[in-house]
Amino acid sequence: MSGHSKWHNIQKTKGAQDAKRAAAFTKIAKELIVAVKEGGGITDPANNSRLATVITKAKAANMPNDNIKRCLEKAAGGAGGDNYESITYEGYGPGGVAVIVETMTDNRNRTAGSMRHHFDKFGGNLGASGCVSWSFDKKGVLVIDNEDGDFDEDTVMMDAMDCGADDFEAEEDCFTIYTTPDDFNAVAEALGKKYSFASAQIEMVPQNYQKLESDEHIKLMEKLIDIMEEDDDVQNIWHNWEQE
Repeated sequence: MSGHSKWHNIQKTKGAQDAKRAAAFTKIAKELIVAVKEGGGITDPANNSRLATVITKAKAANMPNDNIKRCLEKAAGGAGGDNYESITYEGYGPGGVAVIVETMTDNRNRTAGSMRHHFDKFGGNLGASGCVSWSFDKKGVLVIDNEDGDFDEDTVMMDAMDCGADDFEAEEDCFTIYTTPDDFNAVAEALGKKYSFASAQIEMVPQNYQKLESDEHIKLMEKLIDIMEEDDDVQNIWHNWEQE
């Protein structure tokens, strides 16, 4: 995805939206199952903080409650997720854009080969662990859609701060609320009583953004993001490309 502040830019035709939604649900389902597994089989989000975070993300993505329930039942029954491991890859896209790719895989050799191929094919290169992550901060990020102008900026900001948010950012058609990773679940629960989220998850937020001046680099970066999003092993893509 292009990032918290550009969540709406990926919307195209309804068919494309439906395809992206189905792919997103598949990735979230994997996260739900693994969260239960790594939480000792606990399916109650009140006692499994990672699961609570993923459920918040699932609801913001409009994943039906029945889907979430089925995933939790599957996980509780010990099905799926047994062989998955989380691996993060770092590298540079065209023009030196910093890229972090979070994967969940049952075959690390396959995934490593795919990541190297994706970077190489679209003008980038896979780097060593830590090569770009130092320039990102891990934060909880909650996005409230305000495209119709239904919400007052000052009111949302005060509500967010009262709920324990660290920072608030207003854009033309959305509000972005930042939290520490540890405070994410509490802030999301409190703020969720008044607002619906267009996006809600733990993100790697760039400290600085980079523009691409070359049309060729822009096209290559777009293709790199697309191919990464289509890869079944990829859960999240974070980068510091400043898109227009």
